[in-house]
Amino acid sequence: MQYRKFGKLDKEFSALGFGTMRLPVIDGQDANVDEAAAIEMMRYAIDNGVNYFDTAHPYHGGNSETVVGKALSGGYRDKVAVATKLPPWEVQTPADFDRLLDEQIAKLGCGHVDMYLLHCLQWKWWPMLRDMGILEWLEGARKDGRIAEAGFSFHDNVDIFKEIVDAYDWAFCQIQYNYVNEDVQAGTEGLKYASDKGLAVIVMEPLFGGTLASPGGAVGEIWSEANLDPVDTALQWLWNKPEVSLVLSGMSDMQQTRANIA
Repeated sequence: MQYRKFGKLDKEFSALGFGTMRLPVIDGQDANVDEAAAIEMMRYAIDNGVNYFDTAHPYHGGNSETVVGKALSGGYRDKVAVATKLPPWEVQTPADFDRLLDEQIAKLGCGHVDMYLLHCLQWKWWPMLRDMGILEWLEGARKDGRIAEAGFSFHDNVDIFKEIVDAYDWAFCQIQYNYVNEDVQAGTEGLKYASDKGLAVIVMEPLFGGTLASPGGAVGEIWSEANLDPVDTALQWLWNKPEVSLVLSGMSDMQQTRANIA
């Protein structure tokens, strides 16, 4: 496994992070995670050098955090950084900040969260959280030890992205980015902007929800003629950018896990 410096922090994480939004499920039911298979995959990843795990409050009907916590029992917790996210749509008053974080820590069974993100920031959520005092609350949660570092994930235009980057001393951010999204949402401009400010930049949707993994029709023929693996090419395209600190992949089976690690 290769490791990269994480922005301005004195930390290094694996170039590949494990996203837990697309864990294997039973009978096609998103909330019914196949825990045995998911735990086997996550522990295989840790045993092979992956040390960053990303989850969130709504993933798998609220069950992803619990399954991640189970996977990290038995000594695995000390080998990884755990990231989860505060869901703005669940916030009615500032008291919900503490309620949600404490629930998440309990579900993860980890005592604290290494990387805590404001989830899916966009124009309709950002002003609300800001005006409720979220930035001051983040400082307090860091001081009392419930979170180690603060960041945000993002889905909106680059101007709003820059405003959020400049609003706080973030450790990191997480953006949708791939070779067909260079000018979408934060895009390449946002990637470089955040990196220049010292933020570690985590990339999500490197395969655009899996659509870049299996190109069909005439496009698929071009890939075949070029003798290129679409998944490998998409991931390497990102890893070849020095501004990218870590690429998350939402892995759904052991075959994907092995291939991504390789």
